Amino acid sequence: MAWRSHGKNHRDLIDQLKSNGIIKSTTVYNAMLAVDRKDYCHTREAYKDNPQPIGSNVTISAPHMHAHALETLAAHLQPGSRALDVGSGSGYLTTCMAIMVGEAGRVVGIDHIKDLVELSKSNTAKSHGALLNSNRLHYVVGDGRKGYSEGAPYDCIHVGAAAPTLPQPLVDQLANGGRLVCPVGPSGSVQDFIQLDKDENGKITKKKLMGVVYVPLTDKSKQV
Repeated sequence: MAWRSHGKNHRDLIDQLKSNGIIKSTTVYNAMLAVDRKDYCHTREAYKDNPQPIGSNVTISAPHMHAHALETLAAHLQPGSRALDVGSGSGYLTTCMAIMVGEAGRVVGIDHIKDLVELSKSNTAKSHGALLNSNRLHYVVGDGRKGYSEGAPYDCIHVGAAAPTLPQPLVDQLANGGRLVCPVGPSGSVQDFIQLDKDENGKITKKKLMGVVYVPLTDKSKQV
């Protein structure tokens, strides 16, 4: 039912995602309900279940993809968890993650375009400024392909753009027992949405979840 979960307003959008079986857990439902998409998507179609432009040749992902990502990572977004959102863009998913990890958790959103980082801060501050003020949610400018070692290790890592291969620095910064999700494949065609798990002994397993189409995870000079 993906791409059919359009809403008349924010609550209707989230209820549609739940009714269509994309949102399955109460924690994901409550997190997405708490973060109004119109604060992060400045078009007239904020509640449509499709990607929307946010500037710098970047889009905010469709709501059903945000829901899929949060459901896949939910077991690793527990109170006190540490998480990294690579290509944080509008800040929507990053803010949802910060809500899920609770007061003792910490989430870092990283993007290589300063204007997008400033946009994400502004978006989050509209209704969730306390997350920024407490440093529970921290946005940084940087090359997400290299991760953010200052906050590592992470219990979960979300990558919001497609990489040709899984970036090794992100795998290295994933904690034992952690999970990483990342679109992998060539730009401009269908990519694989990959789930990578690292067990308590550091052993890695990978699983293809679905086919997706994401903007490429690239450097600033090729994006703007």
